[in-house]
Amino acid sequence: MTAPAIEVKGLTKRYGSAGHGVVALDDVSFSIPAGTVFGLLGPNGAGKTTLIKVLTGISDISAGDATVAGYDVRTQSMAVRSHIGWVAAEVILDDDFTARENLWLQAKLQSLPDWEPRADLLLKYFALYDRADDKVSQFSTGMRKKLEIALALLHQPDVIFMDEPTIGLDVGTRRMLWDIVTGVHREFGVTVLLTTHYIEEADALCDQIAIIDFGKVVAQGTPSELKARVHGDVIALETSRPIDVPRLTAIPGVQDVRPQGNEWMIRATTAEAVLPSLLAAVPAETVRRISIEKPSLETVFLELTGHRLGQDEPMRDIRKFYAQMRQVRK
Repeated sequence: MTAPAIEVKGLTKRYGSAGHGVVALDDVSFSIPAGTVFGLLGPNGAGKTTLIKVLTGISDISAGDATVAGYDVRTQSMAVRSHIGWVAAEVILDDDFTARENLWLQAKLQSLPDWEPRADLLLKYFALYDRADDKVSQFSTGMRKKLEIALALLHQPDVIFMDEPTIGLDVGTRRMLWDIVTGVHREFGVTVLLTTHYIEEADALCDQIAIIDFGKVVAQGTPSELKARVHGDVIALETSRPIDVPRLTAIPGVQDVRPQGNEWMIRATTAEAVLPSLLAAVPAETVRRISIEKPSLETVFLELTGHRLGQDEPMRDIRKFYAQMRQVRK
């Protein structure tokens, strides 16, 4: 049996002293098979970037164990770094250098001998060979992202970490990058750990997904396995005044009713069967909006965490979290 590309057991990251600090990662465990794309899905501030920093040896571990490419993150951090690539959300290219010069600099930083043939292969693969001697400042966003991934692949890593690689990109560039991630994974045989807060991105790219919220992994599995956890549909109902919850829960087929900001989230066996009785139970003049969601990763996340990705309330909690961290570090 092939060893996992990444294995994490009971990983905890705490800022500050035990009992008084802030827990950014709380007893996280998962295993990533070699040669797969693994997605870490969660809102901003959930702990995704912290986890990558821990796994790449940038940040220390408070408790638990982790191995990357077969090397212990605690005791063999330099070996880990020599077997991984990293594509960050922020641009790491030198705009005053050409594409080839950026690859040259990367080779020098990693002490790579005979790097030119590999660089040429990557430039051709990413359709940048004809622009290899142009300054990066002249490149489009998509071309820059391609070059960043080429830099990450130059030393032939076993694992690539992609931390929110499509954040801030337009839809077309994001879709192009999805194709690149899929192609890189297959063409170069690398394992990809992708962090994202885009539901559709995780669904489209990942063989396995772990959903993380407030530092805890609340579920993991294939996209199909996660969707199968949601039995029924979700009806989102926005009204101009509070509704009679007991009356709604008494409707045959309604499994759960919970407030969600200005909406009411109603889980039902099938929306089509419940809607007539639901609309009859709510005064028509109070209904502002109604929508139906079939089982998806969005409904899985809502079911498991009680909120949506990007919802305002969790963002306020995240700001509070970072304020606490700043206090701890003083």
